[in-house]
Amino acid sequence: PLINVDDLEEFAIRPAPQGVTVKCRITRDKKGMDRGMYPTYYLHLEREHGKKVFLLAGRKRKKSKTSNYLISIDPTDLSRGGESFIGKLRSNLMGTKFTVYDNGVNPMKTTSSLEASILRQELAAICYETNVLGFKGPRKMSVIIPGMNMDHERVSIRPRNEHETLLARWQNKNTESVIELHNKTPVWNDDTQSYVLNFHGRVTQASVKNFQIIHDNDPDYIVMQFGRVAEDVFTMDYNYPMCALQAFAIALSSFDSKLACE
Repeated sequence: PLINVDDLEEFAIRPAPQGVTVKCRITRDKKGMDRGMYPTYYLHLEREHGKKVFLLAGRKRKKSKTSNYLISIDPTDLSRGGESFIGKLRSNLMGTKFTVYDNGVNPMKTTSSLEASILRQELAAICYETNVLGFKGPRKMSVIIPGMNMDHERVSIRPRNEHETLLARWQNKNTESVIELHNKTPVWNDDTQSYVLNFHGRVTQASVKNFQIIHDNDPDYIVMQFGRVAEDVFTMDYNYPMCALQAFAIALSSFDSKLACE
């Protein structure tokens, strides 16, 4: 089924259709001034016959205390005030926990009791943990996303304070109306002497950044997978209930995470 991307903003936050894997590609552009430090990442939808459709662009903000990526539906306008700003990814000071927001209003920056509907939504939280093998073994990733209602629509999570955030809910084991996902543990392969996952041909280069996200109840259902195919090219595929913005931001966090790129 052809995936309709006419309205990019709507498409980016719409969950993938059930039963359809949305296949995408991320390219990393390091050219130009300070791009080495602040590359731009472009997400394209893969169409048949090698065609690609632009979906999202992301870039780390300079002068931000913590990692802070702006995500835009315009490949040339990555500004916070721009019309095309659609969401952002922000890390904690350690660079181990990340939150993904849409383009709504930050509740801390407003004094009035705003309409709840314009407060920003939290679309995902990502936590990286070191494991017993330190930095050498596979990472542990937990991804927390809002749950789905009976109509297969995303539950709206618009925290007004720190206690209502996805991370706080997860840490307090208050997982009602949220879905907790994990990366699939790679299996050790004696032939290659490395940890491997089966990406069914979508990933061609070994990298510690490669991952698959699953739900513990159904480890064979890949909610999202990400992996390297060339020096600055990665595939990113996602399934229901994830949307493009969630998946892209999770991928950006994996580029950034101190724990995830040894």
